[in-house]
Amino acid sequence: MTDWLSDNRRFLLRFAGTLLAIVLIVLLVRGQGWSEIAAAFKQISFSQMLLAFLLILLSRVCVVIRWYILLRSGNVKISFSDALALTFTGLFSNNFLPTTIGGDVVRLAGAMQLGYDRAVSLASLVADRLIGALAMIFTLPFGLIPAWHVLMPASAASAITAPPIFQKVWNFTKRTLQTFSIWFKKPLALFAALACTWGHVLCTCIALAILVSALGEHMSFGLIVGLWSISYFVTLIPISINGYGVQDLSLTFLFSRVGGISLAASLTLAVLIRVFYMVASLPGAIYMPAILSAMDTEREEPESKV
Repeated sequence: MTDWLSDNRRFLLRFAGTLLAIVLIVLLVRGQGWSEIAAAFKQISFSQMLLAFLLILLSRVCVVIRWYILLRSGNVKISFSDALALTFTGLFSNNFLPTTIGGDVVRLAGAMQLGYDRAVSLASLVADRLIGALAMIFTLPFGLIPAWHVLMPASAASAITAPPIFQKVWNFTKRTLQTFSIWFKKPLALFAALACTWGHVLCTCIALAILVSALGEHMSFGLIVGLWSISYFVTLIPISINGYGVQDLSLTFLFSRVGGISLAASLTLAVLIRVFYMVASLPGAIYMPAILSAMDTEREEPESKV
């Protein structure tokens, strides 16, 4: 029993973090009142809901194109249909098969079984993540500065020392340079991948702006982008399974405390974005059988040659 707990400690901690975040969200909803949340939902028309969802779906396509560009520029002759299938299968795994492994491992395993270069595929996934984070860093000040003024007392701000922050930035820069070595000679590919991330962020934040307006609230678009960026980085903290609960809780907190909209509207936004992401990943369920079949074929071929 002790060995099992030791081997699964990381998973148990993330499971506990996810459970705690979900419990806090439920308590927030109960404290706010189910009727008020339901009333907020009813304010959003079907056309507004559909437009917001289509924008979320388009943001997912931007992620597909980003990875496709990185793979092709790394001399991996992957087809767009395979990149689409692998990416949506990874997204589906993230949303419906929550594990500590995540969709990136599913994408890598699928790429390897389909015969694509393992080293470049792995490097492209790391670059894909880093480019996503890099693009979000550009938008982070739009939310970090307002959040700092609202949430951080002057005494706490003065207690923070600069050297550890600089060290983290330097470590991040070194890792980024090492990962991007394959693509340094192809700056246009890097810029195109970065542009895809900004397209993903733009689509997501326009969808949020539509929903905020539909709920009868007001928040500047720049603040929406900035707060979404903060939520993104909070979700990267490994305290839950695939960000479950943590993203929803951070969005609710940031949009209500810093954005100034009502708690009911913030909870409604968090729930809708979660549902939209889950529904948008459903095409992965369509592609998954084909990818699993390809994996089985790849495994059978070596056995038949023995």
